[in-house]
Amino acid sequence: MVVSAVVGVLIEKLISGPLMNLAQHEGIDTQLKKWKNDLRLIQDVLFDADHINITQKAVRSWLQDLQELAYDMEDVVDDIATKATKRELNRKSDARTSTSRKLSKSIQGVFTQYVYGRNISSKLDEISNRLNELLDQKTKLGLGVYGKYKRSDYSRRWLETSLVDVSKVLGREEDKEALLEKLLILGGEASNQNVSILPIVGLGGVGKTTLAKLVYNDKKVKDQFEVMAWVCASDEFNVLSISNTIYQAVTGDEDKTFTDLNLLHVALKTKLSQKRFLIALDDVWNEDYKVWDTLERPLVGVPGSKIIVTTRKMTVASVMTTATPHFLNPLSDEYSLSLFAKCALHELNFENHPSLVPFAQGIIKKCDGLPLALIALGRVLSTKGNDEDEWEELLNSEIWNSDVGSDHILPALKLSYYDLPCQLKQLFAYCCLFPKDYVFDKKELVLLWMAEGFLNSPKGNMSMESLGSRYFEEFQSRSFFQHSVDSESEYIMHDLMNDLAISVAGEFFCMLNEKMDLNGRIEAFEKFRYFSFIHQEDVIYRKFKELHRATHLRTFLELSFIIVRRNRGYLIALQLQLQAMSMPIKLLEHEDNFQNYFLKDNTTMDKILVELLPKLQFLRVLKLDNCDITEVPPSIGSLMHIRYLNFSGTSIKRLPEQVGELCNLQILLLRECHELASLPFGFVKLINLRHLNLDDTAMLKKTPLGMGELTHLHTLPKVFIEGGSGFKLSELKHLVDLKGELSINGLGKVMDLIQAKDANLQQKKGLDDIVLKWTDVFDESRNLQAEYEVLEYLRPHCKLKKLEILFFGGVKFPSWVGDPSFNQLRKLTLNGRRSCTQLTTGDGNNVITGSFLNLVELHIRDCLKLANVSIRSLPLLEVLNIEGCFEELLRSIISAPSSIRKLKITRIEGLTKLDEDVLKHLKALEDLNINECDEFRYLWDSESKAYEFLVSLHELYVYKCNKLVSMGEKEEVSVNCRDPS
Repeated sequence: MVVSAVVGVLIEKLISGPLMNLAQHEGIDTQLKKWKNDLRLIQDVLFDADHINITQKAVRSWLQDLQELAYDMEDVVDDIATKATKRELNRKSDARTSTSRKLSKSIQGVFTQYVYGRNISSKLDEISNRLNELLDQKTKLGLGVYGKYKRSDYSRRWLETSLVDVSKVLGREEDKEALLEKLLILGGEASNQNVSILPIVGLGGVGKTTLAKLVYNDKKVKDQFEVMAWVCASDEFNVLSISNTIYQAVTGDEDKTFTDLNLLHVALKTKLSQKRFLIALDDVWNEDYKVWDTLERPLVGVPGSKIIVTTRKMTVASVMTTATPHFLNPLSDEYSLSLFAKCALHELNFENHPSLVPFAQGIIKKCDGLPLALIALGRVLSTKGNDEDEWEELLNSEIWNSDVGSDHILPALKLSYYDLPCQLKQLFAYCCLFPKDYVFDKKELVLLWMAEGFLNSPKGNMSMESLGSRYFEEFQSRSFFQHSVDSESEYIMHDLMNDLAISVAGEFFCMLNEKMDLNGRIEAFEKFRYFSFIHQEDVIYRKFKELHRATHLRTFLELSFIIVRRNRGYLIALQLQLQAMSMPIKLLEHEDNFQNYFLKDNTTMDKILVELLPKLQFLRVLKLDNCDITEVPPSIGSLMHIRYLNFSGTSIKRLPEQVGELCNLQILLLRECHELASLPFGFVKLINLRHLNLDDTAMLKKTPLGMGELTHLHTLPKVFIEGGSGFKLSELKHLVDLKGELSINGLGKVMDLIQAKDANLQQKKGLDDIVLKWTDVFDESRNLQAEYEVLEYLRPHCKLKKLEILFFGGVKFPSWVGDPSFNQLRKLTLNGRRSCTQLTTGDGNNVITGSFLNLVELHIRDCLKLANVSIRSLPLLEVLNIEGCFEELLRSIISAPSSIRKLKITRIEGLTKLDEDVLKHLKALEDLNINECDEFRYLWDSESKAYEFLVSLHELYVYKCNKLVSMGEKEEVSVNCRDPS
């Protein structure tokens, strides 16, 4: 099923003008043209073969051989193109070298070209012979053009809106009421823990989790239970991990994590003992009573406490309780028909489409009333309209008769995969490299697709990134991906969709984990093109030796932790049998305040890199983020095909100069490399680089020369301006495709104003987050007029959403700061403006009134001379942070009509209390934070006025306000205003 996409990509490359020009120069154009014609002939029969291979093993074997050959052909084509690119780069380099060096390199080049010519000729002949054999076999297998199967129209139908609201549930009212009746009964069955367990048992895809969510979020349930926790148990039923999740939900302390199970259970029992709680354990597979007994011991609450369990297995429910489980049956035909109509036609029933009813009824019968299958197939048909032939073809598809094991849902879901446009099948199969419950980041997945060459044929002016985003949206519209519960930017894949990805990916994909045993099957490794592994010590030592045989590997993904689907539990990582394996564990906190479990050792990954990289010459993707890597070996420079390198979160201090040899590199990710201090001088040779992520690399203070020549760059989070022969601001001139964030540091070193003008920020409409930073040293060396003029020339595009101006020394801001055209600005930070006294536009109008009407966040720090700002309105302002300023500034901003929810005030001179004039503007305030205000004596004049105005306040935090009368000896006071205690 994937091979058609692989062949399609290869044909696109073979018909490209640059490649054929190069082939003509090398004298191999005749051979490549024959490849192209032969592959087009094969492509015409692939639709037929895709149907037949479901039931004929000989055809399936032929397709696998074809796919392997296509991979090898693409490697050769890529090798030819890479050699040409290198030759052109060397030619440009030679123009700058001395005559003697040119002669030496010329002699070496002749020898290299001779050897290369012999090697490539041998490879071309070998591949041509294999291709001829496949053409002969095609005829013997009876694969003709379109055979007995008609070709359907698989053109893309991009959807602007979601097809259905998947939160709408049909046919579960009785199930919900039955569970509510049990949940809302105080007391429980005979139990010394006063806790009763309610299992929900049913087939995969029948809707157990959906039903559990319905009752869990019911208002009557929320009113009855003081403490609630949702835990996705999944395959690995780890007691420590699950107990930590429950503890965090109970206490609200997401940063607190125990590594000792006994201490955790003692603390958890103490927290629960006086509470009526509800805990939901979703997707439980554990059948070991001892494990369940260990988890259950601290779960002791007041009578009426409950535990909901969803599971596919009755044996799991019997281990956990003697109570009768709630069996969730498939939907009735009536509800199945309604759900199917909603997904396929966006209507409540088939009244307006009576001719489609027989097909719908047949499909429903085959889906066995499983909502996941009905939704997936409904979305397939929603792209077909009311074409009866399409509905009939789906009903009569051979896939319904395929042998896919004991999981009844796979045939239905495989149909939804089969209906995907050809180019999307390979993208979905690639997802088999990620474990179940993985939380996908859309941008990361798109970059991986791009690096693999799956997005090389964008239409019109569309970039590869935009095409990948549209493909992802197509998957989402078909229910292949769903939004994560807690984040709109993260996505999950249902377990059965993961099973589907594995089932269609085939023998060229492998995800290695502790459960897999290849039993020394060397031939399996030799076929692998895409490989991922979960970082575990035993996997490394026992199984990685065989990877030396995977010489054609394209993808090497290290997954140092499994990010799991999260709901109210907020724990997003599972320990992988750590206790049983006695493996070390290290807890690291990420920006989102969730905790990830990393499996670490000190030497293995460095050693593996040194041994493996020279053998993996066809790698396109190398992802080793969050590994214990201290050094990238020079052999990295031999990966001529590499497009994606990810060393984020590692301990590397530098990248070797050989990285500059990777002329095909598109993505280089070095986020959170806290010890990284330098980048290679050869960066200028990375002519295809599109994304360079340097977020949170505080020690990196230098931008390589020539960065401005990398005109394909989309992502460049920061640059450092230098004097003399260092990086110049004007190098940004030709980087017209920059998007997202750009931080320009060292602006005080810009002496030539033309450089600021040449940076041409105003034309870079993709930049929506800009940081402009001078030095924080304010002395007589500062040229304040020059700083003003530089900032004037650095006017960004009017679509800017975030702006930070740090340590600017001018006495006023230039005309564009506050211009009404910046009406999309959402966040503004002004930091360290020691000389600035006014915030006005060029015509004297107030800065806030013109452009900041849509401002959501405002941060002003250490603006000591900015004592007053006349503000007319900040209607959308929600977050205000004033630090190191005068009370007059605080009052002038707060007095503007706004909807401030979070207010943080720090080191405000002259502030003694929050009087009525301040409080009356804070009716929407939820979070109040007061820090280090030395003159602050009283929270407010009148407690009654505080109650009158602070009607929305949830949290009050006061820290180091030493003169505050009510604090006494305390350094800090924190109050949860919604907690009755």
